[in-house]
Amino acid sequence: MDAKEDFAPQRALTAVGFLLAQVGAYAANRFAERTAAIDLTPAQAGLLRLLIAQPGRSQRELADELGMPPSRFVQFADKLEERELIERKRNPDDRRQHALYLTARGRAKLGELAAVARESEQHLCRSLTPEEHAQLSEMLVRIAADAGLTPGVHPGYKWNESL
Repeated sequence: MDAKEDFAPQRALTAVGFLLAQVGAYAANRFAERTAAIDLTPAQAGLLRLLIAQPGRSQRELADELGMPPSRFVQFADKLEERELIERKRNPDDRRQHALYLTARGRAKLGELAAVARESEQHLCRSLTPEEHAQLSEMLVRIAADAGLTPGVHPGYKWNESL
């Protein structure tokens, strides 16, 4: 195959990397629109989801998992604390550390988020059978693992300045 064939317009129609980027951008933009309707950014939604799964994690652990500099994470968490969606508590074993927890308001917001996430997934996969949906999910999990991506954490958090 020569360079001309490599860049033929019809090749992009079936190139997996291009299709993943195209569908990923569509899904991310649509999800951002839906989360904005419930007054969250996708990154804020991600943090709330992490805290329901593992309450009491330190700011440092969460910053590391999300790939954010700790100083930036503090500002990010401040916004959610101001809205009373999360709360900080001093770690009794190390008073220099703050552990983060969802508040009642944060848990209620997470309920709204779950509905948005379900609708987004259903919309994105509406042309697939349940079996195809499961197969696609399994294949994408393998690709993500092979690429060294952190399960459940969007890699864009570390680069997005509007968190």
